[in-house]
Amino acid sequence: MSALIELDDIEVHFDVKTRRSGTPATLRAVDGVSLAVERSQCLGVVGESGCGKSTLACVLVGLTAPTAGRVRYDGREIGVDRSKDLRRRVQMVFQDPVASLNPRRRVRSVLTELIDCHDLVPDAGMTSALNSLMDMVNLPRRVLDARPRELSGGQRQRVAIARALAVQPEILVADEAVSALDVSAQATVVNLLADLRAELGLTIVFISHDLGIIRTLCDRVAVMYAGRVVEEGPADTVFASAQHPYTRALLRAAPDLGRRGTGSRSPALEGEPSGALDVITGCPFVSRCPEAEAICSAAPPAYVGDGTHRTACIHAAH
Repeated sequence: MSALIELDDIEVHFDVKTRRSGTPATLRAVDGVSLAVERSQCLGVVGESGCGKSTLACVLVGLTAPTAGRVRYDGREIGVDRSKDLRRRVQMVFQDPVASLNPRRRVRSVLTELIDCHDLVPDAGMTSALNSLMDMVNLPRRVLDARPRELSGGQRQRVAIARALAVQPEILVADEAVSALDVSAQATVVNLLADLRAELGLTIVFISHDLGIIRTLCDRVAVMYAGRVVEEGPADTVFASAQHPYTRALLRAAPDLGRRGTGSRSPALEGEPSGALDVITGCPFVSRCPEAEAICSAAPPAYVGDGTHRTACIHAAH
């Protein structure tokens, strides 16, 4: 199958001033990421805070222009100056629905404006379209006349999903879309995304730090560290036989309700992640890696593996 959306060696750099001296510096939020997502596939992107996941999401939807590299949609190169039709095809669900929904407007008004803007439904069919959206996200139709403050956190996030679906997208980018919710609401939203993908054929890029949700929802997973993808492959394969030391450290650190007692817990990963202002000449994980050798500091490691599972580590074996 051919990819629906592709990122080709994407870099996103920001000019900043250092806090202490005020001297100019370059913040490398994303540093050479290439990914491809096939139609109707769910790709999970995971990594520590500050690794570049959200910046990558903004590049996908056209909110941030890459410093270098290309984004291709269905084989065509696209930038941030996208046509109205292309903008509606790639939609985003943000982390915090309180911040992303207008507190003054009722749900009906928000959804109607979107549908009207894209001329997707005639006026006579608007009520039916709005009702269908509520049914699609498992919300009672009375929610259409509510304001965000009158809804629970899970309901607000489902309204945010309905807003994204209102323009009939092909790709949904969910940026930490469940991290602000309690456990029961998280399960509701994750199950909803899985159902929508099956019913609508949606392609989903799901960004999260929760490995359990990634494993449940996603076909493939890309592990990011310091602005780079260090491992990518089928979710089942990566979780069963992770090849990169960082991926293995993430899996060891994930909560396991089956474990009992503090003695069975794996030790935390030592050290701090490389800063986005640091100039990295070798592997970005070298300062924290228990398997590091002198060669790891010399140059960025090439990807090892086949077309389905790749790892940026000289110790990787496939």
